[in-house]
Amino acid sequence: MSEKGKYPAARRDETVVDDYHGTAVPDPYRWLEDPDSEETRTFIESQNAISQPFIRQTATRARFYARMTELYNFERYGCPSKQGDRYFYFHNSGLQNQNVMYCQESLAASARVFLNPNEWSGDGTVALKGYKFSEDGKLLAYGKSASGSDWLSIHVMNVENGEQLPDALQHAKFTSMAWTHDNKGFFYNRYPESSTRSDGTETDINLNQKLYYHVIGTDQTEDVLCCEFPDNPKWMIGAELTDDGRYLVLGIYEGCDPVNKLYYCDLTSLHNGITGILPVVKLVDNFDAEYEYISNDGTLFTFKTNLKAPRYKLIQIDFNEPEMEHWKDLIVEHEKDVLEWATSINHNGLVLCYLHDVKNVLQLHDLASGEHVMTFPLDVGTVCGFSGRRKHTEMFYHFTSFLTPGIIYHCDLTASDLQPTVFRQITVKGFDASQFQTVQIFYPSKDGVEIPMFIIHRKDLEFDGKSPAFLYGYGGFNISLTPGFSVTRVIRMQHMGGVIAIPNLRGGGEYGEMWHKGGMLANKQNVFDDFQAAAEYLIQKKYSSPDRMIISGGSNGGLLVAACANQRPDLFKCVIAHVGVMDMLRFHKFTIGHAWTTDYGCADKPEDFNWLIKYSPLHNVSVPPVSDVQYPAMLLLSADHDDRVVPLHSLKLIATLQHTIGSCEKQVDPLMILVDIKSGHGSGKPTAKIIDENADVNAFISRVVGIDWVE
Repeated sequence: MSEKGKYPAARRDETVVDDYHGTAVPDPYRWLEDPDSEETRTFIESQNAISQPFIRQTATRARFYARMTELYNFERYGCPSKQGDRYFYFHNSGLQNQNVMYCQESLAASARVFLNPNEWSGDGTVALKGYKFSEDGKLLAYGKSASGSDWLSIHVMNVENGEQLPDALQHAKFTSMAWTHDNKGFFYNRYPESSTRSDGTETDINLNQKLYYHVIGTDQTEDVLCCEFPDNPKWMIGAELTDDGRYLVLGIYEGCDPVNKLYYCDLTSLHNGITGILPVVKLVDNFDAEYEYISNDGTLFTFKTNLKAPRYKLIQIDFNEPEMEHWKDLIVEHEKDVLEWATSINHNGLVLCYLHDVKNVLQLHDLASGEHVMTFPLDVGTVCGFSGRRKHTEMFYHFTSFLTPGIIYHCDLTASDLQPTVFRQITVKGFDASQFQTVQIFYPSKDGVEIPMFIIHRKDLEFDGKSPAFLYGYGGFNISLTPGFSVTRVIRMQHMGGVIAIPNLRGGGEYGEMWHKGGMLANKQNVFDDFQAAAEYLIQKKYSSPDRMIISGGSNGGLLVAACANQRPDLFKCVIAHVGVMDMLRFHKFTIGHAWTTDYGCADKPEDFNWLIKYSPLHNVSVPPVSDVQYPAMLLLSADHDDRVVPLHSLKLIATLQHTIGSCEKQVDPLMILVDIKSGHGSGKPTAKIIDENADVNAFISRVVGIDWVE
């Protein structure tokens, strides 16, 4: 196929027109919303029949695949976690499809394989998704997910002898796992059984999540319904046992916004045990703020909250005096830094992790007074893993950065010198960090707000505007993009001469809830403006140029790059959109999409429709009015088992792009989609698929941008 080529004809049903508050909106590819139709399957096959040869016949793909395989083949470790008297940690020898859980009787003892998900399927597409040890570490509940789906089945294992118990729970999704301390059973979440199927290929909306209690050794049909909200079917329930095992703490969420109701149940008041709907106390019965359980001493509870504190703080509430006027601050809100998480440790200790200009700061405080004890030494980067509980006298934390694959630290909290020691260092053969550098800059967005951006590149970079720039963004759902190591980025710097740029757009959580709100709902255009200003900065400072600018993002980030391609096609050469949200008028009708209305809004409301229709990627595809401007080359990536952002988003967009833009004479760069099978939104993706997909993406980029392989 030539760079221009011809695209498969997709039927347009011009009779499908929706009326949004008096505005007629055509939806000619509505039929692509049916994943089971023969017509949809044929469409996907015809698209893959174009994209796969285009990519896999690219001269450099074999090199990308070989180098990705070589660099990815390094040992990876997670933080050890003490459960009962044993230690557990995850390890991957390099190219194993799934990480393996190991067990040690002590830190000095030899490790043995405890749970190996690679044995669950021949192709590595069944993954471990969520797990919880009982309080004494003698039992383990864990989830299995097939083909990347959010659906999982829950299983139980006897830790003492490795025996798999017969318990098998179905229909679980976005679930808690919370053991009662008597080891009799655990709380978990499930949805009503579907009338069709629940394997990740369906698009049915997920409603009426309920909380159940499962008694070990009984059939799932006997599980006890403990909490439900039939009048509010979109609500979701998070359940957690307190450290002392006395209270069940419930967080009730209506979407993805960081706000929740806060309920609890004193389990010691259930004289006949857990037999039905729990008698909960509604401590906070509104969605004004977020509350996360940290610790408790009897009825005195410590919570992390953003109540009148957009950068978060710790408060204490005595359940005997629950009125708000009795609440007290333990750790006040920092004047600039965001409190990302907190946990109790070593009986009277408190570990706090802050985000300071998108770099983590780790501190130890006194739990009773809140006083600062020490700040742990950290380079510029991210604490990506932590283990340690209030009953433990030691802690582990995992540090990473753009140029640091990983360092796991151990700290004995009973020692007179609390300085942590290196427990394990992760190295990558063939990667020399000294050849590269990371800088953080701040650039003005369209409205003058300063946006931080990390830029990583070879130290010998020439600032001549000729280097490919790989601009990656997200900007939503209070999620922060912090420094982390990536083999793909290393390859792009080493062998493509690339510059890596990661701006921290509004909509994320980098500066707290105000930063988040600055890029959500009616303010969503700020996110696109921030991203486009990042590209303009890279061009202005001679890092790159529009014909070498590659943008990518996934999920909400897929929405970001697709919207930016519509708004500024002159600014980019290539767009890689992974599993993006592309139809902003109908996303809430499928699977868990209704939960995103807290960030996006909902087209059923006139006010929300007015801003959604202005940036929805599907509804803003048009031929650039400037005669010499074409759309950037576009590669959309989706997966048949993505039940988070269902494939119909990308399918409808590619059909629209090919119809509207692909037939245009000046459009030379390709507009393609690649739909993977036995894959989901990304979680649990096997190593083999990760390597394959990255080789595909880099081959596409190198072909359309014209990037030669650099040895």
